[in-house]
This record gives sequence, C-alpha cells and structure tokens, in this order.
Amino acid sequence: MPEDRDWEVYKAPPTRTPIPEKSTSLPNPVHIFQTAFSYVFDRPVTFVREWIERQQAKNKFYYYHQKFRRVPDLSECMEGDYLCFFEAEAQWRRDRMVDQEIVAIIRERFAACQQREGPNQLQNCAKEMEQLVQATKAYQDKYGDLGAHGNARTCLMKQKHRMMEERKAQENAEQQI
Repeated sequence: MPEDRDWEVYKAPPTRTPIPEKSTSLPNPVHIFQTAFSYVFDRPVTFVREWIERQQAKNKFYYYHQKFRRVPDLSECMEGDYLCFFEAEAQWRRDRMVDQEIVAIIRERFAACQQREGPNQLQNCAKEMEQLVQATKAYQDKYGDLGAHGNARTCLMKQKHRMMEERKAQENAEQQI
C-alpha cells in the first residue's frame, strides 16, 4: 500500500446533500394526489376512528368472556324435561372444560417453578406440587374413568356410587368401634 493516497480516486463525500433544483414551474402531480387523498379519505377515516376509540375508552367493555347463566343440575331436572337435560349436559361440558384448564394452568405453573428452581425444586416448589396433587385428585374424582364419551348422567351416577361407598365405609367403621 502506498503511503500517499490518490485523492482523485477516493474522493471525500460531499459535506451536505444538495437540494434538487426544480426543473419546471408546474407542481408535482404526485404531491397533489397525496394531499387530495389525505384530505378526502385519510383524515375523515382517522377522525371517525379516533372518535370511536375515545368513546370506547370512556366505558370499557370486555367482550371476550362469554358468561352463561348457571342452569339446574341434572339431578334437579324433572322426569321427561329434555330441555333441562340438554342444558344440564351443556353446563357439565363447560364445567369440565373449565376444570381441565385449571389443571393445565396449575401444571404449567409447577413446570415453570421446576424450570426456574432447578436442583432446589423439591424445597421451593412444594406449594405448587401440593396444588397440582390436589387439583388432579379432584379432577380424577369427578371426571376420571368416564372415558371419551362421558356425559353428565354417567358423572352423576359415578358421584352417587362414590357417596354410597363412603356411607357404607363410615357405617362399617362405626360398627367396628
């Protein structure tokens, strides 16, 4: 590499960007179109949108939670009331989906705690583990062994049989004392 640079080959960039001179006295049609579009279409739409957003900001409405009224349980339905049976079945399905999500959220919290704590997870994640054990036990007690085609009637019968078994076990315990 030579010590002296050839300044004609490697010219320095200009100090300021030159402003292009207008070659004609007529206005640029692109600028006219942009201005017309802005005044005719963009500004009215933007004004209406901002006005609507201001109105919605005054009274917030959270529309993403659908709230269903609680319907009678299947055990409360009268015999032959098929509409009540249908509503109770739909309510049971919603309750089961909510319970599944609760268990999934608790499981995610436990996994996050395990990931965060690493080798100290047995001591530091005991509360999350206890919550997970309680939630899965409650879910298994209510919905376990129903299979893929479980419905409100089979779930009700399962709960009834479990109650009867608990009563028999309690009576046997009282008789042995």
